[in-house]
Amino acid sequence: MAAQPSLAGRVAIVTGASRGLGLEMALEMAAAGMKVVLTGSRPGTALDAAVEKARAAATDAGRAAGRDDVAGIVADVCSYAACEAVVAETVARFGRVDVLVNNAGVGMRLISERFNTEPTRFWEAEPDAWKAIIDTNVTGAFNMARAAVPGMVARGFGKVINVSTSDQTMVRKGYSPYGPSKAALEAASRVWAQDLAGTGVTVNVYLPGGAADTDLLPSGPGKKGADGNLLPPSIMRRAILWLCSDASNHETGGRYIARLWNDALAPDEAAAAARSAPADKPRIM
Repeated sequence: MAAQPSLAGRVAIVTGASRGLGLEMALEMAAAGMKVVLTGSRPGTALDAAVEKARAAATDAGRAAGRDDVAGIVADVCSYAACEAVVAETVARFGRVDVLVNNAGVGMRLISERFNTEPTRFWEAEPDAWKAIIDTNVTGAFNMARAAVPGMVARGFGKVINVSTSDQTMVRKGYSPYGPSKAALEAASRVWAQDLAGTGVTVNVYLPGGAADTDLLPSGPGKKGADGNLLPPSIMRRAILWLCSDASNHETGGRYIARLWNDALAPDEAAAAARSAPADKPRIM
């Protein structure tokens, strides 16, 4: 999608942006003229390298001062104090937070390195591993939104984008608690969108549309999703600029699938095709 004028100078926080889906979205934003803060749960070369890639994307796009528009912050989203600090540092550096992308997540590898070939039954999961997944994927998203949204509401503008997973993964055998954690995040997103109605702040869900080639899956020659396919992390670049731009200001409570986004269509048409049909009532069972 071509960059829109509304993106220039827009300030975004992307959690879990050291690699994978988060990094791809951050690179797309930086190249489009946005000011981007990338977060990672721990210091190290991964986050440093991601920040340098985003700065290079900004300068490669012809923005001489692009390096100054990208920052990296170490923060564990499980800590509300750390999330508050991320928002405060972003505001101190860039003046505000316009977009929050809740991408930080922990997958089933914390339960078992063989989860995709030998499903772990829920009663076999280590309680500490279960808690860590829920804390990151559900509470972490709340922590970041809780820290960022009040400022958005005060300004009358903001966008919260929660990264989720495919429907079948939420209820797939052996995928607990990862699947249920994303179901909880989508339910929360629906509630948040209603809570924020009329404030100028929107909440939408964004997902690849299948297993992506990230560290959430065990490495090796058999690395693939349950359907036998594997999407490139770059697929998340498709709709992220639309979700961040003024073109999506009228959309909230939606669920958009990157795999279904067609760049050959006009943005509004592509968005309609990529949006899951809204349900009158949630259906889990």
